[in-house]
Amino acid sequence: MTLQISDADGVRTVTLDRPEALNAFNEALYDATTVALREADADPSVAVVLLTGAGRAFSAGNDLNEMAARVTDPDFQPGEHGFPGLMEALLELRKPLVCAVNGLAVGIGTTILGYADLVFMSTTARLKCPFTSLGVAPEAASSYLLPQLMGRQNAAWLLMSSEWVSATDAQRMGIAWKLCEPDQLLDEARTHAAVLASRPISSLMAVKETIVEPTRDEVKAAIAREYAKFEVLLGSAANADALAAFADRGQA
Repeated sequence: MTLQISDADGVRTVTLDRPEALNAFNEALYDATTVALREADADPSVAVVLLTGAGRAFSAGNDLNEMAARVTDPDFQPGEHGFPGLMEALLELRKPLVCAVNGLAVGIGTTILGYADLVFMSTTARLKCPFTSLGVAPEAASSYLLPQLMGRQNAAWLLMSSEWVSATDAQRMGIAWKLCEPDQLLDEARTHAAVLASRPISSLMAVKETIVEPTRDEVKAAIAREYAKFEVLLGSAANADALAAFADRGQA
């Protein structure tokens, strides 16, 4: 099982559940999360979606073993929905998305926050976008969404440096709304999610639509630009060297 799903007070909590892999997204987790978001969107009893992670990570990003297999294994089988399906589900989600970042958030673990309506972050959590250290391009429309959310310079540092960003700096930059002590994170996120869920779902959806609709085409265009760059860079010398170094560390 790659997800835990529970409902309470109109809030559907979706917990990424690959703790042994720090909740890294493989094809199975992309598929399961895509389905979970679509089902929550369609369920009239769900008003708000709360996304968090099991264990010490929110998500360690893309599963680099699968990334390497995508380049080197001619028999690699992508998932039914995969990364593109998750992007579509996030962009089309009509209900508020609350993220509770419980620990390490790398790559997609960070860029997914660009789709959140509220982000709660543990004081011990950290963010990283390791695109340049992997020799690849941004993803998830982060090249568009993060400058909109954080300002160009904050987004440039996050997307270009491949350095860790602390919870305090994440809040200062504008990507985290509230910081919480680790043992209070879920309670705080659920309390705020329940406040939203107490409002009429039709009104919540109308507010979200008016926020998202003006930028929907720009997000889709950003994803297309990033795909084009990613396709060129995936498997390049810099990317191959980075993945080989990762594999070597895993075998050490």
